[in-house]
Amino acid sequence: MAKPELSALAVRHVSFEDLGILEPLLAGRGYQVSYLDAGIDPVTAAVSLDCDLLVVLGGPIAVYESRAYPFLVDELDAIAARLAAGRPVLGICLGAQLMAAALGAAVGPTGRKEIGYAPLTLTRAGRDSVLAPLDGVRVLHWHGDQFAIPAGAGRLAETPGFPNQAFALGEHALGLQFHIETDPGRIERWLIGHACELAAAGLDPGAIRADAAAFGPGLAAAGAQVLNAWLDALPGARERQ
Repeated sequence: MAKPELSALAVRHVSFEDLGILEPLLAGRGYQVSYLDAGIDPVTAAVSLDCDLLVVLGGPIAVYESRAYPFLVDELDAIAARLAAGRPVLGICLGAQLMAAALGAAVGPTGRKEIGYAPLTLTRAGRDSVLAPLDGVRVLHWHGDQFAIPAGAGRLAETPGFPNQAFALGEHALGLQFHIETDPGRIERWLIGHACELAAAGLDPGAIRADAAAFGPGLAAAGAQVLNAWLDALPGARERQ
């Protein structure tokens, strides 16, 4: 008898910040992947609960900019409902910040940027977590805001300028400030889409392009290990295999 198909819903804020290398991995594990484009498609509590996995992706706006981007209010409510129900949620960059805010933690600007490929320092909890494959691996950073660790969650990783790079709440919620999903072969979309931000920060697109070629494949391999380990640890995962 065929296994029942699972559903994975990704909330996307800009078209080029998609699931990247994670999408074929999810498909290979039996997930039917679909997207909602925030600000265009309604992101509601009902929608967020009507899937087996919710992934909230990155974007160039901020959690606290709801006056400029009113859809963030509904999106936060939807994420909060999902988390309250104990249903699996993966947040990446802005997605992790939205998760933290939905859990009552502070999110705010730092006045500085962390952009490019650089390693993490895993905490003791991080070394014992699904993030273990990232030890010594250069991940892709692209942020200026930071989140506090939500109450009850474990802090998993840090960098010199950003002490809170990842958190886990139970087995069902994982928030990553950094990117593991980016396809290094499509980094040009990021360089074009974030051209103004790179110029304002005085960063050379060529350096990021070269680092994507050098470090992107290793990150993709480690990112796949992280996703698979997290999915394997989800409540009920063994019954679905």
